[in-house]
Amino acid sequence: MGKTAVFVLTLLDQLDDNPDKCVAMVLAHNRELAYQIKKEFDRFQKYVEGVSSEVIYGGVPKKDHIKLFRDNPPNIIIGTPGRVLDLVKGGHIKLDKLKHFILDECDRVLESEGKLLWSHK
Repeated sequence: MGKTAVFVLTLLDQLDDNPDKCVAMVLAHNRELAYQIKKEFDRFQKYVEGVSSEVIYGGVPKKDHIKLFRDNPPNIIIGTPGRVLDLVKGGHIKLDKLKHFILDECDRVLESEGKLLWSHK
């Protein structure tokens, strides 16, 4: 949790006051890690006014994520590559305001999901 807290705190510190929606994205190689990262954001974002984060991954109905990004997109997205890519390609996640991008356990993401990311150019 210490390494995760470092990038969570750094990211929260670098956000503008009243940040736009979808300004930061954290990718994790599996849903368990994505959920752990979300818990760290929950732990610290309560001290930063106006910041929201959501975790997205496969296994949750896609329509729930589509509704989330249509109705109330978060400032920070934590997710797995497959679901994030699916929602981006479908036009449900807008990345035009993205300023921060973190690959947690980058080697694992590239090993397990890299083929998926590079095959959808």
